[in-house]
Order: sequence, then C-alpha cells, then structure tokens
Amino acid sequence: MTTPHDHSIDDNDGSLEALSPPAFDTIPQEDAEAAVRTLIRWTGDDPTREGLLDTPKRVAKAWREYTRGYAEDPGLHLSRTFAEVGGYDEIVILRDIPFQSHCEHHMAPIIGKAHIAYLPKSRVVGISKLARVLHGYARRLQVQERLTAEVADCIQHHLEPHGVAVVIEATHACMSARGVMTPGVVMTTSRMLGVFRDDHSSRTEVLRLMGKG
Repeated sequence: MTTPHDHSIDDNDGSLEALSPPAFDTIPQEDAEAAVRTLIRWTGDDPTREGLLDTPKRVAKAWREYTRGYAEDPGLHLSRTFAEVGGYDEIVILRDIPFQSHCEHHMAPIIGKAHIAYLPKSRVVGISKLARVLHGYARRLQVQERLTAEVADCIQHHLEPHGVAVVIEATHACMSARGVMTPGVVMTTSRMLGVFRDDHSSRTEVLRLMGKG
C-alpha cells in the first residue's frame, strides 16, 4: 500500500526566465486598449462614458496577467531536483490544485482544479513546482485536453519518473454563459503515463488516492 506525499502548496519562491518576448512586450499596450474600445462600441456602448473610460486600460492589464504563461517555460520549474529523500519511492500526489485558464475558442474562463501525481524513479521535485507547471500552461489560451497532456508530458520529460498521472476537472464559461447555457457541468480529463498507463493496479491506486477510485 502506498501513501501520498501530500503537502500544502508553497507558491512564493523562484522566478523564470522568459522564453521569448511576450506579445505585450512587442505590441504597444495602446493597441490593445484601442481594440477594447472598438469592442465596447461594437457591443453598442460608449467607451467615452465615465464608467468605461478606464476599462480598456484595465482589460489590457488583466489580459497581461491572464496570459503570462506565454512568457515562461514551465519545464524550468523542474530543473532543480532532490535525490536524498530517505529512500522514499512511493507515489507523490498533490490534490485539488486550483487554477484558471481561458478557452481558446471564445476566450471565456475555464475554472477548475487539478490532481497531479508521479512515481519517482530517482529524483523528486519541490512540491510547489508541480503547481507552477500547471499554472504556466494554464495561463495561456487553452483547451482542457491539451492542458492536461502538456502538464503530464512536461513532468514525464523532466523528471523521468516511473509514471505520471494528471486529472483535471473544470467548468467552462463558453458552455455555461453562452451557447447551450448549461451551468454547473464539470468536464474531466486525464492523462496517464508509464506505470499508471500500463499497470491496472497502479492506475487504480493513483485514482483512489486522487479520490477518483
């Protein structure tokens, strides 16, 4: 019987080098603000009225924050690992990591939680780094299926564990606030690699530890 290595998430350390200049470093903010003004006019409102005067600036600033994942390589969070773990060779799992993203189809919010687990081979990583990897990919325009795969593949590539399991549960505003208008629906996606894909008992155990078994 394995036991999860379950800790609170400490997200206060470290910073990343930029992959390349993000769009907001190459496109003037004034262009983004002008686009927001156009959108306001297109909706039928007046961007010059008092309540909307500062809205373009606020929206541009918000989207800079929403999409800051483009300015980083999430894999860099996994570059520092530890080998001295007292012989620990069981499942490491973080449950219920909150995140938010935006759908690439309608740029509407995706809000949910992720469960991330891996079975170390010889190295472990600081637990906050798993959450940082998730947020690095989530803070981009996304679809949930790709987000799930990117997080799992990144951990597998950099840590080379015996297995990786990622389960993401999220609600999508593009479904709840428009179109079919069906609030409360939760989408679940998963990606299993290594022993969690190939061995039924390992897969069953990790899903149980995630509360999904």
